[in-house]
Amino acid sequence: MNPVKHLLLTAAAVVSAVAAWGQTPAKVKYRFIEAADLGVLGHISQTQNPYHRVDTTVYKGWTAWQNNQVRCSSGLSVAFRTNSTVLTVKTKYGFLYTGTTTNVVAHKGYDLYIKKDGKWLYAESAVEDAGKPGSNVVIIKNMSNEMKECLLYLPLYSEEYSIQLGVEEGAVIEPIPAPFRHRIGIYGSSYTHGVSCGRAGMTYPAQFTRATGIQLLSLGMSGQCKMQPYAIPVLEDAEVDGFIFDTFSNPSKKEICERLFPFIERLQAAHPGKPLIFQRTIYREQRNFDRKAEYDESSRIALADSLMAIACKKYKDVYYIYPNATPKDHEAQIDATHPSNYGYQLWAESIEKPVLKILRKYGIR
Repeated sequence: MNPVKHLLLTAAAVVSAVAAWGQTPAKVKYRFIEAADLGVLGHISQTQNPYHRVDTTVYKGWTAWQNNQVRCSSGLSVAFRTNSTVLTVKTKYGFLYTGTTTNVVAHKGYDLYIKKDGKWLYAESAVEDAGKPGSNVVIIKNMSNEMKECLLYLPLYSEEYSIQLGVEEGAVIEPIPAPFRHRIGIYGSSYTHGVSCGRAGMTYPAQFTRATGIQLLSLGMSGQCKMQPYAIPVLEDAEVDGFIFDTFSNPSKKEICERLFPFIERLQAAHPGKPLIFQRTIYREQRNFDRKAEYDESSRIALADSLMAIACKKYKDVYYIYPNATPKDHEAQIDATHPSNYGYQLWAESIEKPVLKILRKYGIR
C-alpha cells in the first residue's frame, strides 16, 4: 500500500475511534449542580458553609487572619460519578491567598482524580483565568461516556461561597459512597495546609489518604498552628477516631513548653482512649548556611524531642513519630522551608508505616 494512503487511513481510523469514545462536542450545553449537593468530604467539624473547615461564627477567639485560613477549603473534596465526557466548574470566591510560595492552580484551582483499576489516578487540574471571575472553566474534556468515579479536590488557600460543577445536558452526575474509611483528625502548620504544593491533591494528608484508604481530616493553618487554647475546642468537639499533629513547626520554644502538656490533657479528656500521634517538624533547608536558623531549628527540635519523651511516658495513647521530607540530595523544597510535591510525597510515605502500626492497636485498619 502507498505509505501516504496508509497514513491517511490510519489517521481516519484514529478520528473515528476518538468519536466513538465520546469526544466532547465543540458546543456543549451544560447543566450545573452545586458541589455541596453531592456531599463534601474531609470536614473535621460541622460548618454552615459546606466549603469552610471551621464555623467561625461558633468558634471564637481566633484572629481575623486565622479565621480566613480555617474558612479555606484545603483538604476538602467531592466524590461523585458521572458519564459526562466533560467536567467544568464555576466558582464564587471569598477570601483569596495573596502570597508567593503557592501557585494559582493550587491555591484557587481544582484537582481531579478518576478511579482506574481500583486506584485513584490523577486526571487534570484547572483554575479560572485572571480577570474572568465566575467563568465556566473546563477541568477535563474528551472523556469516554462510560460511568466514572471521580474525586475532586477543592482549592488549598481560597474561600468559596459557591462551587458549581457542569456536565453535558442529559449526563448523569451523582454522589457515591464515601471512598475512604475512618475519621482521623490532622491539625498542623503550613505543611499540613499544603503551602507550596503544585496542586490541591498533593498535600501529604491527601496522599496518605489515597494510599491507605484511611481518611485524614485536615485542619492545616499556615503559620498559625501553635496549640492555642482557643483553637482546642474545634478539636475537642471533632467526631474522630484519633489525631495526628504537626504542632512543632510554628510555635516558639516558650509556647511549646507552656502549651504542650495542657493541650494533651484537654484532648485526652475530650477523647479518652484515642491515639494522639505527634510528628516532629521536618528539616528546613534554610538551616544549611544560615547559622541563626540552624541554632533556632535544632534547639526547638531538641526541646520538642525531650518533652515528647516525657509525654509518651506520662500519658497513655500518646505517640511521637519522625516524618522525612528530605531526599539525599536536599532538592525537594520550594523556598528553603516548604516541600515540593516530591517532598510532600516523601513525607506521606515516611509516616505511613508508623501511623498504620499505631492505628491498628485501636482497631483502625
